[in-house]
Amino acid sequence: MRARSFWPLLMVLVLIAGACAPATPAAPGATATPAAAQPKEIVLGLSLSTLNNPFFVTLKEGAEKAAAQYGVRLIVVDAQDDPAKEAANIEDLIQKKVSALLINPTDTKAVVPSIQKANQAGIPVFTVDRAAEGGEIVSHIASDNVAGGRMAAEFLCKALNGKGKVVELEGIPGTSAARDRGKGFNDYLKEQCPGLEVIARQPADFNRAKGLQVFENILQAQPQIDGVFAHNDEMVLGAIQAAEAAGRTGIIFVGFDAIDDAVKAVKEGKLAATVAQQPAEMGRLAVEMAVKYLRGEKVEKFIPVPLSLVTKETVK
Repeated sequence: MRARSFWPLLMVLVLIAGACAPATPAAPGATATPAAAQPKEIVLGLSLSTLNNPFFVTLKEGAEKAAAQYGVRLIVVDAQDDPAKEAANIEDLIQKKVSALLINPTDTKAVVPSIQKANQAGIPVFTVDRAAEGGEIVSHIASDNVAGGRMAAEFLCKALNGKGKVVELEGIPGTSAARDRGKGFNDYLKEQCPGLEVIARQPADFNRAKGLQVFENILQAQPQIDGVFAHNDEMVLGAIQAAEAAGRTGIIFVGFDAIDDAVKAVKEGKLAATVAQQPAEMGRLAVEMAVKYLRGEKVEKFIPVPLSLVTKETVK
């Protein structure tokens, strides 16, 4: 009986010893199954040409709202309309190893080396509102500025019954927005409204104070001005101030962007029309496209943002 009871006890002791023994080290070259990888935080860098323009402030706010919605981090930098500062800002974002860059260029050519540096660093680049002339761009999110220029020209042509002397206030030379809006405007006049003569065409750099100053000089040089098209609302609002100060009446003003001050001027009858962009939607779409791309989804090369014309009849 004692011999029989010994064997079960021996078996229990062997099992306990095996359970307490240290684990055998993995053989050299063997691979372990890793724990589930944590998703990497998405950090987007938004480089804006300026925050001294309500349009781009609204664009920034749209991007910030979308970033919060998608749970990503957004770093916003302001180039203050200075290509050198823009280059330094983008270099800093590259050093921070952002997941993607959203760039609203100060100049379509000057920004190219910065985009190429981002390409070399493997950081995807998206352009917003203004395009770039080089580098690899995943997607461009913007209004059709050529169509907007044509829209402004058509309105001015009808308002002046196809005849008159007009002035064009241009945006910052070298920006795609200035180039494309000017192209649309002048192409339409040439093709559809040859009776409108552009008697002066000068840059005022998308700036209200410069719009006022430039138009003051044009008013002194031109005794007859029937209409004005400015590539953005800031310039046209400055031009309206100059005309009021000079006592010049009867000029039909058309702007671009539909910022709050311009919409107010339309309601007051000072501004005849403004081409309405959707800057908040641009900012939202820029963030959305970047997040989709980083998550492996397909993104179109051009994401158009619809335009509309704000007049006294359509203003809300």
